[in-house]
Amino acid sequence: MKLKSLIAAACMGLIGSAALAEDGKVKVGMITTLSGGGAGLGIDVRDGFLLAAKMAGNDNLEIVVEDDQRKPDIAVQLADKMIQSEKVDVLTGIIWSNLAMAVVPTATAQGKFYLSPNAGPSALAGKGCHPNYFNVAWQNDNLHEAAGGYANDAGFKKTFILAPNYPAGQDALTGYKRVYGGELAGELFTKLGQKDYAAELAQIRASDADSIFFFLPGGMGISFLKQYADSGIDLPVVGPAFSFDQGILQAVGDAALGVKNTSQWNKDIDNAANAAFVDAFQAEYGRLPSLYASQGYDTANLLLSAMAKADVSDADAFRTALEAAEFASVRGDFEFAANHHPVQDIYVREVIKEGDVFTNKIIGTALSDHSNVYVDDCKM
Repeated sequence: MKLKSLIAAACMGLIGSAALAEDGKVKVGMITTLSGGGAGLGIDVRDGFLLAAKMAGNDNLEIVVEDDQRKPDIAVQLADKMIQSEKVDVLTGIIWSNLAMAVVPTATAQGKFYLSPNAGPSALAGKGCHPNYFNVAWQNDNLHEAAGGYANDAGFKKTFILAPNYPAGQDALTGYKRVYGGELAGELFTKLGQKDYAAELAQIRASDADSIFFFLPGGMGISFLKQYADSGIDLPVVGPAFSFDQGILQAVGDAALGVKNTSQWNKDIDNAANAAFVDAFQAEYGRLPSLYASQGYDTANLLLSAMAKADVSDADAFRTALEAAEFASVRGDFEFAANHHPVQDIYVREVIKEGDVFTNKIIGTALSDHSNVYVDDCKM
């Protein structure tokens, strides 16, 4: 089946049946955000995952895709349907940490594998870890820890920090503060999905900040950066890739130029797997891939690597195959820590313009072979 037909059928819920997986077959339920705020993130994860599936050409992989609308109750309903009616073996796709917290513990408790292509809340990395839960992206704190390290190197002494008030936002500010060595000029939690930042910008203006760190993914970041550019405030900005990723930059435009941001991936990472991914994604979809697309792609290839070594019906063997992570990651070296979160390099990127396209280039490494602080709290 051609990829575009696969996407259309999957989104209409037409792929597969409720039959149990046969030997060698794996049925995947992808719950992700395809409409409303943040839809671009879910679309990119979906497209990256389905691209890897198409390139592998493995007929034993069956995929059902559903839209969670960024609503926890919808995500839970979809997970229940996929587990009980669709009889999926593996779940994946969730973008937002509050949705992950609503779905993952119940899914893993029912013996299903969950492979996260994005959300990595601290609660699932430490005491709430589970043998069937794997995060293929990062632990939520990681990119923010790297931003704190960059802020130290840049000489920032008094940063104003802000993020949305939900699990990933809380982890973001925790991660930044863990590594950042200066003082805080202010700390704010905003509303998830907020679009007007006049009040926050007024507080930044009134502070004695010498820099700004923010985590505002998707449309939130677009709104903040545009309003910041129009505010007349002239302070250096640093953040994680989520507010400066490929799908966002075109909407932000010149306001993002020169901003430094942290990421475990970029299109200019020099390895064969990444070059093949970037070329294939552009050929298939007519756009540059984003961080989220790379994470979806790696998640699918991790799954495919496990399928090559074990049957999903043998949970212990399949888990061991996932833990081995024997696939060619677009990031290069990739391995799991004991709590099933990546150990990987995290880079500093700068927003640039290539012709008419806003994009990022790597300018340095913020953290090498970086794991997470919750490993010792995970007992499994």
